[in-house]
Amino acid sequence: MQSYQEMSREELLKEKTALEAAYRKYAASGLKLDMSRGKPSAEQLDLSMEMMNVLNSNMDLSCEDGTDCRNYGVLDGIQEAKVLLGDMIECHPDNIIIYGNSSLNIMYDTVSRSMTHGVMGNTPWCKLDKVKFLCPVPGYDRHFTITEYFGIEMINIPMLPTGPDMDMVEDLVSKDEAIKAIWCVPKYSNPQGITYSDETVRRFARLKPAAKDFRIYWDNAYGVHHLYDIDQDNLVEILAECKRAGNPDMVYKFCSTSKISFPGSGVAAIATSANNLVEIKEQMQVATIGHDKVNQLRHVRFFKDIYGMTEHMRKHADILRPKFEMIIDKFECELKGRDAGTWIAPKGGYFIAFEALEGCAKAIVAKAKKAGVTMTPAGAPFPYGKDPKDSTIRIAPTYPTLDDLKIATDIFVICVKLVTIDKMLESKSVQQG
Repeated sequence: MQSYQEMSREELLKEKTALEAAYRKYAASGLKLDMSRGKPSAEQLDLSMEMMNVLNSNMDLSCEDGTDCRNYGVLDGIQEAKVLLGDMIECHPDNIIIYGNSSLNIMYDTVSRSMTHGVMGNTPWCKLDKVKFLCPVPGYDRHFTITEYFGIEMINIPMLPTGPDMDMVEDLVSKDEAIKAIWCVPKYSNPQGITYSDETVRRFARLKPAAKDFRIYWDNAYGVHHLYDIDQDNLVEILAECKRAGNPDMVYKFCSTSKISFPGSGVAAIATSANNLVEIKEQMQVATIGHDKVNQLRHVRFFKDIYGMTEHMRKHADILRPKFEMIIDKFECELKGRDAGTWIAPKGGYFIAFEALEGCAKAIVAKAKKAGVTMTPAGAPFPYGKDPKDSTIRIAPTYPTLDDLKIATDIFVICVKLVTIDKMLESKSVQQG
């Protein structure tokens, strides 16, 4: 396939004319396709409907130790739920607190607690002149929204095929006491689908931060979200590595069942060291008497154990895999060799990141919107919504049906080609001028 870079001005104009005709046809058809967020499809949600039947009014709603899940108590969650989520994220149940439905809520609370009361006896962040977070980019926009809300300065850290640029991370945290944390989505990262290498995880565990209250915010959102049975990424367990490195308190590990059972009605948890758990529980017992134990029990009785969850996730993969593969195949067929962008074929997670030519992302997303395809705003995977290169586009394949996704991908490819050709024509005009 000929590169747009190699085409003459006349060849580009001819290609553009044909693409514009196809684009106008889509734009006139009144499509409304939403690829803006990583939401499970209705077909995926149907997989968990039997969870509604595992509890009823005739059942004993006590957990294994006899606790009545209908009543107050059990601040840190029922033991069965700790075991289930502990197996899911490879952590001992003793290191886990079960919260409500949202891991994002736990992250917000963790930042808020650090702002108002500090971390393990250190100065509350609100009393400091400056607080900074490191932000691997492209990354998860809702992470950045939390830190922006609290007025925390965010520093971009480039993502490499092995994870965040650890040379940069090590250098910055060792020199700047104002750097208090780093956001991480370590497995099938949002949006690139990158899994941190063994070396990257071990370098994280061996960090020597200038700030005594530095923490790694380890959002293991996609730990069991594989697309394939055999060809899966593996991630070194960070809590054990931190303990081996003599930094047991340095990491908060977050997870939830939001994209496993029901988003908004799942179970979320934090795993961390014994010292961190003591501090978290002190705040929790002021805020609540305990989270929804009936929902915890419902999840345990539905999945039963990690093997039941693994089988459940295979069903999710069977729905998602054709969607991801269709998009990657379309890119390989229509865009490979065109010099119009790059992409990574993920082995799991919820997103595909498309890296357009510099200065093209906003134009591509806007053009797709006019044709009826709503995508994540360009710039969203970066702090403050500002992509320095205006090149990264997050694609969320999960929510649309496969048929709708095929149409949306066709439109997206046409938009990529048109915007790329316009950039090439502009470049050739400048060269000729």
